[in-house]
Amino acid sequence: MKRTTKPNRKPSKKGRNQTAEPQLEVQMRLLLRSSSTIRTLFFQRPSVNPQRQQGLSGAAMRLVQFQHQGDEGGIRVGVELGEGLGVVDLKAYDPSLPTTMKALLELGDEGLQHAQRAMSSGQCVVERSRIQLLSPVLAPEKVVCVGMNYRDHCLEQNAPIPKEPIIFSKFPNAITGPYDDILLPSESQEVDWEVELAFVIGRRGKHIKEEDALSYVAGFTVANDVSARDWQMKRNGKQWLLGKTFDSFCPLGPALVTTDAIKDPHNLGVRCLVNGQTVQNSNTDQMIFKTEVLVAWVSKFVTLAPGDVFLTGTPPGVGVFRKPPVFLKKGDIVECQIDQIGSIINKVV
Repeated sequence: MKRTTKPNRKPSKKGRNQTAEPQLEVQMRLLLRSSSTIRTLFFQRPSVNPQRQQGLSGAAMRLVQFQHQGDEGGIRVGVELGEGLGVVDLKAYDPSLPTTMKALLELGDEGLQHAQRAMSSGQCVVERSRIQLLSPVLAPEKVVCVGMNYRDHCLEQNAPIPKEPIIFSKFPNAITGPYDDILLPSESQEVDWEVELAFVIGRRGKHIKEEDALSYVAGFTVANDVSARDWQMKRNGKQWLLGKTFDSFCPLGPALVTTDAIKDPHNLGVRCLVNGQTVQNSNTDQMIFKTEVLVAWVSKFVTLAPGDVFLTGTPPGVGVFRKPPVFLKKGDIVECQIDQIGSIINKVV
């Protein structure tokens, strides 16, 4: 099959490329996905475990942020009818609703109930060919990251299992869309991939108890914690921040899948492919500190707010621990996949 690549595009001032063409998105999907992956990832609404604590609204939805083609800067919130399918435009359905995911989450259950009604109506559906998906959340107050949170990743580097969550952060400028480019910085020669399950906070809270933690989570999405290993491990006093927070170093998407749409977030297949070759392949059951623990732990120190993004750690297979090490180069295509959520596909430029 002939490989089709995206033309280089000038990044926006905020480091976000928002001009991806939907036809290219489809071509990249066809190029990189096997038929078995499609069956695994294509949207299905799983049955909800009645023993599990219900999410914010009790509704199974795939929430997205998007813009209409030719309307750069015009952010809208919608409900995806299935991965790769049409999107219900919430603002078109109800003009009183906000235009960003963060503002929708700030409405709490009321906002999500509005979204559920819009989805059920079958009205105001926009074809995917007419829109571009953006990151499910833009400009969050916090991007909280967890290091060394997979048992198999600790074994990969002969590191001890952490006794408590290892927390670091990215700046919000690192966030980019599910099909936007990863910008390779001239300051680093060792840029690496890290597929991660991410979740988004849905309501404000401090000193949250573990047994209540899932009620503060709006949903889950896919992340790539792109990392400049030379800056993370060798420079700037070996502090992680600078190596993690270059522009475009946090692709997110394709949708925010509400907690009630996922049977068990801690039993999901997680994979990363580089140029079609699988480099990471694990399961979220390897996570040392689960979602509830992370919410409770971090909320001891800071007040969590709607739209805050958590990256929960990566499994083994990252480039830096390969022998010899392998790092991303211009032209590489990185795809991060998580069962029941979907995949994000980003070209390195």
